[in-house]
Amino acid sequence: MNAIHLKLLRNAEYLQFMKDYAAIIHLNDPTTLQIDAKLSAFETKSSELQDLFKKALASDKTKTVLELDERRDNAINGLTGYVQSLGYHFESVTRKNAQLLRDNLTLYGSGIARMNYQSETATLNNIYRDWTTKPDLMDAVIYLNLAPWLDELNDANTEFNVQFLTRTQEYGDANPETIKSKREETNVAYYALRDRIDALHTLTESPESPYSKLINQLNALIDQYNVLLMKRESGLPPDEMK
Repeated sequence: MNAIHLKLLRNAEYLQFMKDYAAIIHLNDPTTLQIDAKLSAFETKSSELQDLFKKALASDKTKTVLELDERRDNAINGLTGYVQSLGYHFESVTRKNAQLLRDNLTLYGSGIARMNYQSETATLNNIYRDWTTKPDLMDAVIYLNLAPWLDELNDANTEFNVQFLTRTQEYGDANPETIKSKREETNVAYYALRDRIDALHTLTESPESPYSKLINQLNALIDQYNVLLMKRESGLPPDEMK
């Protein structure tokens, strides 16, 4: 069976993948295939994760966190785009200062707004620190009149982190089992089910394995999600998987 990097799937994507995976198996008579016990264990963990995820989304802070994340995404995307455009300015001094800031942004990689919450928070903090403490970058910010952009970036990122930590604290107090640990448990059940299917397929001595059809269908599903992950990594739109 094809591999997939489960860690890279966002929570909602992860849950949908597990749901689709189980649904395909149910269409292929898991009892006859002797995988119903592993499937049941897998669905139990998936269901527990689903319940935990719903509780997290129900938090009063979740909407605020999402809005602040969009705000800081807009700030870094706008700032990056503006600095890049100034790199083509007709004035040489403007181009030079823009290039200094562009070079600094390059150090932190592309797609900052697509990073996970914690990584984006740290990256934006680092950019803000660089642009407010390093003399050449500070001069470039002043010359290009980017202080308002930088203030917006810092304010949005700081407020996001406050709300994110508050939500995490409330969520942690109410739910001893975190989504991360529950995902790890679900992973174990997923791999146990996958390995059971692969093992029975390998041990089948008849010319046509009854597991071939199931494996082909599951591989088709896995390939769809792998395409999603590849498009995200390359920055391309995820089409219908969005």
